[in-house]
Amino acid sequence: MNFEFSAEQEQLRASVRGFLDARASLRYVRDLWDDPRGTTPELWAGLVELGVTALLVPEELGGVGGGMVDVAVVCEELGRAVNPGPYEATAVGAAGLLVDVGTSDDHAVLLPAIADGSRIGTVALLEPGRRSHWRAPETTAVADGDGPECGWIVSGAKVHVPSLSGADVALVTATVNDSGELGVFAIETREAHVEPTASVDGTRREGTLTLDRIPARRIGTGDATDAVAQTVDRLHTAAVVDGVGAAARALEISVEYAQARKQFDSPIGAFQAVQHLCADMLRNVELARAAAYYACWALDAADRTEAHRATTMALAFAGDGLYEVGANTIQVHGGVGYTWEHDAHLFYKRLLTLQGLGGGSTDQLEELATIVLD
Repeated sequence: MNFEFSAEQEQLRASVRGFLDARASLRYVRDLWDDPRGTTPELWAGLVELGVTALLVPEELGGVGGGMVDVAVVCEELGRAVNPGPYEATAVGAAGLLVDVGTSDDHAVLLPAIADGSRIGTVALLEPGRRSHWRAPETTAVADGDGPECGWIVSGAKVHVPSLSGADVALVTATVNDSGELGVFAIETREAHVEPTASVDGTRREGTLTLDRIPARRIGTGDATDAVAQTVDRLHTAAVVDGVGAAARALEISVEYAQARKQFDSPIGAFQAVQHLCADMLRNVELARAAAYYACWALDAADRTEAHRATTMALAFAGDGLYEVGANTIQVHGGVGYTWEHDAHLFYKRLLTLQGLGGGSTDQLEELATIVLD
């Protein structure tokens, strides 16, 4: 295992950071706070031009042929900028699931448009009242015709669908009626009922997808449980790396404020209580970063058991550890940190929503115990 980033990865990081600094400042984030799409055509086109939307797509399918470590470099910079766009949903979730489960025909029809950014995708896995349990969905798919080329009709409801309002196509999991298998189906979001879901964090878009006999294309053949499990791990790891970026930037602005803000003619950073807060923040950021990048490496190079264990460990720690960084950011800034006008709340809310991902640290620790004991 190589613990150093390659020259190409460092160049990618510099390119993405430079682009976001120039084109997607925190003013941009505030301007799009209530925008259901979470991005502008100009900004999305810029990310496409950098090649980041095609990182997980193999070269022979028109992509870059990269891995999760490459994706993580991008996600960390997007988290640092608290960018509200659909990158993780489409470039990590939809693209990765299509590559894993799709046939060559599915790839030819759907992947080029995802890779070149002309269509935005998302994945719809969770259902009402089932927390983070995505296996055996109540959403159903029924064949519409006979033979391998038949169409499909999908009915059900999906919740917490990331970046749904801005997506053109959603990959929906459903139980196949005649076999009981878990299948993946591509539906055009314009044909379903899409309802944005209110969230404390305006930089993360979610929605509810209601499917009432919606025509769909089945992606791949056979049971897709293993591919969906890998997609869930990828999305969880990408979210942790995003959180590392947000937490690292929150730490930076906290230290800058502690050096500039004075009480009793001294910078507040000279006081031991503030120093302890910042030291705790640094510890949590670095531990979460190590766990997240190990999980990315495992997703690229280790077997599925180790990759799932690494992902579960990373999310179990980061959910609470990085939230603590956000909370400490508010504490260091004092009263001004609670105001809308200050930027501290943007990072706090980003890390607050990470805390509940995948059922929170409680569910992740239970999953980790299951892995270890089994």
